[in-house]
Amino acid sequence: MNIRVGQGYDSHALVPNRALYIGGIEIEHHLGALGHSDGDCLLHAITDSLLGALGKGDIGLWFPDHDPSLKNIRSTELIKRMLADPTLPKFQWINLDLTVFLNAPKMKPHRDAIIESLSNLLGLESGRINLKAKTLEGMQVTDLIMASATCLINLDG
Repeated sequence: MNIRVGQGYDSHALVPNRALYIGGIEIEHHLGALGHSDGDCLLHAITDSLLGALGKGDIGLWFPDHDPSLKNIRSTELIKRMLADPTLPKFQWINLDLTVFLNAPKMKPHRDAIIESLSNLLGLESGRINLKAKTLEGMQVTDLIMASATCLINLDG
């Protein structure tokens, strides 16, 4: 086996008049993530973790935030494009360990839907995806969302 680990991180400001996407699903909230794309920081962290494991740079190299064709694009589309790229080495997912950091909205009601969305998007069985949510430990920060992702993959010979 040729096992590789990758780590990714992303953060976005939360602002009015934007949708809030986490793990490919829209979450009802009065604030959404500010970003060139849809600002789905969990998908951005997953993308960076996979690119790191594959030694293929980061999301900014693949999808630059100055590219007007990517303005407001769904992050699900970005990760689909990356996974379909023929220059990407063949690999098998082993697992994903994910953490979303924010005070509101609470993630527990959305946890199963996010895992199902990620499972379908990535072709990874849901039992191999662990999603944790953490508040910002009493800090009165309501305008920030952060996510971290660690992936374990096996490169096909």
